[in-house]
Amino acid sequence: MSRIRLLAFAAMAAFAITTGASRAAAQVNFYIGVAPVCPYGYYDYAPHNCAPDGYYGPEWFRGGVFIGAGAWFHGPSEFQGLVDNTLDPQYGYRGPLPKAGDKPAAQRRAAMLFNGNEVRDGHGNIRREIPAAKETADSGPV
Repeated sequence: MSRIRLLAFAAMAAFAITTGASRAAAQVNFYIGVAPVCPYGYYDYAPHNCAPDGYYGPEWFRGGVFIGAGAWFHGPSEFQGLVDNTLDPQYGYRGPLPKAGDKPAAQRRAAMLFNGNEVRDGHGNIRREIPAAKETADSGPV
């Protein structure tokens, strides 16, 4: 009989200890680090490798400075910009990629040779259709 009482007492003690324990609120912090320093921007998905010249269209640059992508995007909230996904490893590109810290080439690819075929929003979201060119009264297609 004493074994049963001892077992019952142990069970009640364990129950009292576990139900009386306070629960701590969990807090999760993520540190994404600093944006990669790439001469022509970086891909908007991990591991955020540097993108080659010609991947991003001219609207991704302000005064020659890349406006960012992914976690470090700092363009307008409604931003939509063209990319050339033939220069994206997720679409089969196997050519050379610049390294973080590389300087831009003295002769960059001409903007008129840009062949954008996919619209992205800076956060990695893809819009399948390419918007029609905007026109202004005095400049024609933009």
